[in-house]
Amino acid sequence: MFSCTSQEKDYVFTLQTKYGDISLILYDQTPLHKKNFIKLAKEGLYDSTTFHRVISQFMIQGGDINAKPGYEGKIDYLVPGEFVDTLIHQRGALAAARQADNVNPERKSNGCQFYIVQGKVFSQAELTVDLQKVNVYLRNLAQVPGYETILQDLDTIYREEGNDRLTEEMLKLVPVMEERFGTSFKIPMDKQRLKVYTTVGGAPHLDGTYTVFGRVVDGMDVVDKIASVETDASYKPLEDIYMKVKIKEIPKSEWIQKYGGSPY
Repeated sequence: MFSCTSQEKDYVFTLQTKYGDISLILYDQTPLHKKNFIKLAKEGLYDSTTFHRVISQFMIQGGDINAKPGYEGKIDYLVPGEFVDTLIHQRGALAAARQADNVNPERKSNGCQFYIVQGKVFSQAELTVDLQKVNVYLRNLAQVPGYETILQDLDTIYREEGNDRLTEEMLKLVPVMEERFGTSFKIPMDKQRLKVYTTVGGAPHLDGTYTVFGRVVDGMDVVDKIASVETDASYKPLEDIYMKVKIKEIPKSEWIQKYGGSPY
């Protein structure tokens, strides 16, 4: 997958925070994102930015240079999306933030903001059943005698026991709806992705829609600490979590030997 000369170099980036250090590498398969991140990091623009959006069991987002105290410039460009099948949102993935599809149909990335996936481990059923379609058909099921209160029952489970228990109960209803409505809720997922998300974990619903351009190689315990901090209703940490980026240049051959290419 890679070739290099003895003079070639690559980098390891370490995000220094009050909770500890997170070390990252960037992928050659996403050259536009890699070049952009290297440029911003070398210019010191990520220093004194924060992790401003934190959602436990999902991701930590940061790098908003435009919101940095004292910064008078503006990062207003977008980076074309670079979607690579083998670069997925598994635990530890580094990916680019972006605006929603309705205003950004080409799925171009924000010029500076990024996120690191904490994610969670999924059951096979969660990954191979179309839960959005299940939600639609639950409304039909609520019209069937004996299931009139199903929507209220599921809402109670969600409020009292959380989303994981809600999903568990919804999955139990899939065979009932498949038989009654003559439809299938199955969705395909290749075996390797299925293995990753049922063992390592991650955020599979983002695959193919947000650009993954690197991964954590050390410091996932720090990601977990940051993901667990207290936040307000918009998921902003109650206490600012600043970062400083340290760059280590190493020979490309050593980089390849230590870190390889795609994560799976």
